[in-house]
Amino acid sequence: MKPANHAVRRVLQGGLAAIAVLVIGGAGVTFAQESVAVRAAIVTGGLPVDDPNAAVWSSAPPATFPMSPQVHWPDRIQEVTVKDVIVRALHDDQQVAFLVEYSDPTQDPDDGAALEFMVGEKKAHFAHGQPMLQVEGGPVNIWFWKHKEDKAVDMSAKGFGTLKPQTHQDVKAKAAYSNGTWKIVFSRALSTDHPEEDVQITSGEFISIAFAVWDGRKDAAGELVEKGSQKAVSSWWYFRADAPPDYSSYMYAAVAAALALGFQFVLIRKLKKGQ
Repeated sequence: MKPANHAVRRVLQGGLAAIAVLVIGGAGVTFAQESVAVRAAIVTGGLPVDDPNAAVWSSAPPATFPMSPQVHWPDRIQEVTVKDVIVRALHDDQQVAFLVEYSDPTQDPDDGAALEFMVGEKKAHFAHGQPMLQVEGGPVNIWFWKHKEDKAVDMSAKGFGTLKPQTHQDVKAKAAYSNGTWKIVFSRALSTDHPEEDVQITSGEFISIAFAVWDGRKDAAGELVEKGSQKAVSSWWYFRADAPPDYSSYMYAAVAAALALGFQFVLIRKLKKGQ
């Protein structure tokens, strides 16, 4: 093989490899930041806010979180029924919907569940925003559901004993029970007019989320076993609503590939002239 032809082949191989790296690398920019917790995929055509069994929920990635007895407040409980919850989420760039699913052997009027969010920039403890150790405490927004009402209550707290319903109610809930499993849909607009009380959800940004569940069963004396602070809780986890698709990385990769091909063409022509 002539030296010039060998050089042309090396240029072609190197150029193709570089283009592949640019294209694959461009795709990687888009998908590198995946949520390690609850991720709300963006959908079109409306959200299943009134249907916990809607087929579209299967397109939402599930995330499972461990639950344990609440031990931070004096009215503690040593054992809880619900050991974990499975959470999915969807949004349409206007509203967000969460599907919370968990096993409960009995359907009781006092069965309940809640989502909790930090409000604003101040770090809050997952126990109602209670000040503890190095955590000063801050406001939290709680979306609460109970079976006998089958509706959501939008609530605020800043420490134990401060939980109260908000004067405005922005959250909705719908639940379904079947074969020992609860499925509850919580929904709300991504943002509200009450940022001092409500969590504000911005697409593409991570926020903190926690969960609570009450099994409404009663003991032999007819008393509720799980009530108030006696419940199953999680610690803080992360939530993110997916941002609308951004194809700019592919555009940059295409421009870089075109420049690489142009440089390659010029170099090959020079090599052939010198053959």
